[in-house]
Amino acid sequence: MKLTLTLFLTLDGVFQGPGGPDEDRSGGFTLGGWVVPYLDEDFNAAVTAWFARADAFLLGRRTYEIFAGYWPKVTDPDDPVAGPLNALPKYVASSTLTSADWEHAVLLEGDSVEAVRQLKQAPGRELQIHGSGTLARTLLAHQLIDEYRLLTFPVVLGHGKHLFTEGTPPTALKPADSSTTSTGVRITTYHPAGAPEFGTVGE
Repeated sequence: MKLTLTLFLTLDGVFQGPGGPDEDRSGGFTLGGWVVPYLDEDFNAAVTAWFARADAFLLGRRTYEIFAGYWPKVTDPDDPVAGPLNALPKYVASSTLTSADWEHAVLLEGDSVEAVRQLKQAPGRELQIHGSGTLARTLLAHQLIDEYRLLTFPVVLGHGKHLFTEGTPPTALKPADSSTTSTGVRITTYHPAGAPEFGTVGE
């Protein structure tokens, strides 16, 4: 399976607490809920199309707890997000959870990086990460992500958790698709393209 990452980012690269004020207050973060003013039909269409390609999901602990507290209550099997999330396998990477009670959810045992490598060898279309920025940073460090779907919102927060941090391996990315929603959200898909190239301007 191809491992894809879908992540909401601010213009200054913050991924923390996009969906609500209480989603992630760690580190004293008080600016949660910043995606809400920008949601529109263009956004919904992009997300719906991506969920239709999933054969399994990979979630970090915090995202698993948020999703498990909401999506099982959406019982319409034709819902384009709830349908796949409730019906498909969900693999949870966590060092603190002792159980995963959401139907079709499985805790990854042992080294999560090695477990993800094994999952990628399974047949299927896409193993999708939605949110789970901390897990994504770990997988970035091991160069395991095959496709980045980054939704950049026109807002600057000034602090919060960032996807690309000190220690991220230098990587060139090749744009595969790009669009802008009616509210100004830039939706860009990238594929890893090996090591960056460097030169000197004017030579």
